[in-house]
Amino acid sequence: MNIAVWYAPEWMPSSEGAVAEGVLPRVLSLKVEPETLGESVCVRLTLGDFRTRAQARRVAEGFSVSPGVVEIQREIAPLHWVLIPPQPPEDARAQFRELVRQGVESYIVSGGEYRNAISLGLFESEQAARSVLAEKKQSNPNVVLAKFPRNRLGYALVFEVESTSEDEWVQAVEAETGHEFDFVESNACEGVASPEKNP
Repeated sequence: MNIAVWYAPEWMPSSEGAVAEGVLPRVLSLKVEPETLGESVCVRLTLGDFRTRAQARRVAEGFSVSPGVVEIQREIAPLHWVLIPPQPPEDARAQFRELVRQGVESYIVSGGEYRNAISLGLFESEQAARSVLAEKKQSNPNVVLAKFPRNRLGYALVFEVESTSEDEWVQAVEAETGHEFDFVESNACEGVASPEKNP
């Protein structure tokens, strides 16, 4: 018996000529039947984002399994806001009228933390905002620079998958859509919204 175990590897066929195939799985091949999804192994995989619900639905129609389509909000880099700080409404209106008379583009902020402030411009570039700030301070030393927070609304596809196959699902969906997702999130399953539930 020992001799057989010792020489067994020499009698086995060699696998040196085998070549690994680098084929990405397709979504259909990863389909998991609902009865195999226990609470401990089921995750809700959210992939996005799409600019419109219609775009997400068009992509969803191409799959053999029906993903849900959900709305997502993502925080994006704030803008740089040059403004004259809030003041009593009458003063803000008077100063605004004077700025308009001088040909300065501006508007009165109508709500939020900076209600009754006068906006002199929103900029993506901090350097551009600081340049305008320095220019405006020459005629009004009260001008300040503030952050203008922003969120972007988008849409995502939602799948229920086994926790052990998350990476394969992402790769398969990206391969089938030709779209590389910049938003990938996974959470415990709580039931997936179907496209019919989303108006």
